[in-house]
Amino acid sequence: MKRLHLWSCPLIVAMLLTTSHQPPVTSPQAVRGAPASFSPERASFSVRFKDELSPYRVLAVFVLPGETLNLELVAEGRDRRFVLAAVAGQIAPAGDRRWRWTAPTATGLYPLTLAQVEPPDSITLNAFVMVPYGDLKGETLNGYRIGSYPARPLRGLSIYRPPRGFIEVTPENQETLVAPHFRLGQFLCKQEGGWPKYLVLKERLLLKLEVILEEVNRRGYRAQTFAILSGYRTPYYNRLIGNVRYSRHVWGGAADIYIDENPKNEMMDDLNGDGRIDYRDADIVYDIIDEMYGQPWYAPFIGGLGRYKRTKHHGPFVHVDTRGFHARWGT
Repeated sequence: MKRLHLWSCPLIVAMLLTTSHQPPVTSPQAVRGAPASFSPERASFSVRFKDELSPYRVLAVFVLPGETLNLELVAEGRDRRFVLAAVAGQIAPAGDRRWRWTAPTATGLYPLTLAQVEPPDSITLNAFVMVPYGDLKGETLNGYRIGSYPARPLRGLSIYRPPRGFIEVTPENQETLVAPHFRLGQFLCKQEGGWPKYLVLKERLLLKLEVILEEVNRRGYRAQTFAILSGYRTPYYNRLIGNVRYSRHVWGGAADIYIDENPKNEMMDDLNGDGRIDYRDADIVYDIIDEMYGQPWYAPFIGGLGRYKRTKHHGPFVHVDTRGFHARWGT
């Protein structure tokens, strides 16, 4: 059994860790006007890490072996007490409501739990220790075809440099929650290949998808997740399907999404109720996302937004990414 590292109130934290911090999986009907059943799964406090701020009760974070992650809790009220627990790695206090967690050197999943003592509340960070980019052997990683990343970043932008590492996905961890309403396996590349598989995924994309999903539900289009037509694409697969070389999918910062709840058939739902599945249904999701732009709180999520019509290969969908600057396309 892995050793549990606790800071203050160990008995309380141990009790908290015996309960699941992952939201239950349900499948409500995604129809306009359906009974409200969507929960954003926000905690009563937030956690800051890297350049992100997350209020969600579960989120993934991706680190390299031995990397140190700075964590800060953001909450109102100075009388609230918090503790941090980790199944592995090293924890060190770094000030008021701040810690440094040094990741293990072995690849894998190592959850961190940040718990509020009273009233009880918690945030779980599912920390994945990645395989470093330098472990690539030519174009493959442990037999999985990755391909080659461009030697020169597009327009010199840092977002187009090779990724720092790859998340190892196995049959055992593919169902792990990486956000309240999304699981690791949803973002896998569609290429053929055995296990383990590897992907790149950005925490900011997960946060953006949660924000969009919450707004879509607030507008009355019920869905517990988005179906993801395309998440991560290896450079090899991206080239194989004839996509542009610098697609944000190759860097784990993009997702092609649609609502598939009623019925679940790998096709966009009839959101406008006209009896047809076409670009007008994708327009609804597109417009909801587009209307969030310009809001100050949405600034970290600025990126690409595209809409796509139905073809013989797929239904209508919407592309979203976190490139950091405004981009629009699609009819």
